[in-house]
Amino acid sequence: MALKLVVVTPEKKVVEADVEQVEMPGELGYLGILPGHAPLISLLKTGVLTYRGAGGEKSLALSSGFVEVANDAVSVLADLAEEPSQIDAGAAEKDRAQAEEEMKTASRETLDEIRTRLEIAQARLAVARGK
Repeated sequence: MALKLVVVTPEKKVVEADVEQVEMPGELGYLGILPGHAPLISLLKTGVLTYRGAGGEKSLALSSGFVEVANDAVSVLADLAEEPSQIDAGAAEKDRAQAEEEMKTASRETLDEIRTRLEIAQARLAVARGK
């Protein structure tokens, strides 16, 4: 039994594969999806989406979006989904350091935007480093 995983961003279809399991950052914590999972619609937050199939385990840096699980199909609609080969770890590290520095003096109005940039940079680094 397998799951059909489809990950789409506004620009392109990033992944379409038959997989054994999927783990992704749900709004209230990470979601683990296996074949036979109950139907589900959920918000996603920034983090790492990991899936395991015949080709081994693979990861994507994922930003906010939605997931729908139904009939052994997992459909992910995200603002951003990047594979390790698309990530510049040096640039992500620089983005992370800059966001951390900006958070020290951030106003309430800018804190959410800076926190989002920090979370994306951390997800990119995790995927680029294979963690």
